[in-house]
Amino acid sequence: MRKISFQPVADSQSRILIVGSLPGEQSLAKAEYYGNPLNQFWRLMSGVIERPLVPLPYLQRLEALRAAKVGLWDVVASARRAGSLDAAIRDPETNDLAGLAAALPALRAVGFNGGTAFAAGRRLLAGSALVLLPLPSSSPAYTLSFESKLEKWMELRAFL
Repeated sequence: MRKISFQPVADSQSRILIVGSLPGEQSLAKAEYYGNPLNQFWRLMSGVIERPLVPLPYLQRLEALRAAKVGLWDVVASARRAGSLDAAIRDPETNDLAGLAAALPALRAVGFNGGTAFAAGRRLLAGSALVLLPLPSSSPAYTLSFESKLEKWMELRAFL
C-alpha cells in the first residue's frame, strides 16, 4: 500500500521551509505533521521560534509556525513503506519541491529533517540560491540527545 504525504503548509511570507521525508504511521493516522508524541519536532521548533508549541492543539501549532514564517512539507509525495522508518521507503515519488520553493518569494532556507530528506531534497533543489540546511532527525528512532538536536536546529533562527 502506498503512503501519501500531506499538502504543504506554507505561504508567501514563509522564510524557512522544513522538509521531512514522509509522514510516519501515527502522523498519517492523525493526518497531522509530526503526529507521533515521541517525535521531538514540535519541541525543537518551540526553541527555534521561542514559543511553546507542545501544549497547543495541532491547528494552532500550524498557525504559530505560519506566524513565525515557517512552512512544512515532505520530499516524498508517495511511496510504499511498511512501518515508519525511512529505511523502509520503497518506490518513492517526490514532491515538486523546486516548484514550491520558486512560488515562495520570501523563502531563504530549507531545513531538512533528517538524512533521508536531505539526500533527496538537495538533489531536487540543486542550483538553488537557497541555504540548504541538514538537520538531525526529530524522530525518536534517531537517538542523538535532544540538546544536541536543538543546538543544530537553532541554526534556523538566522533565517527568520
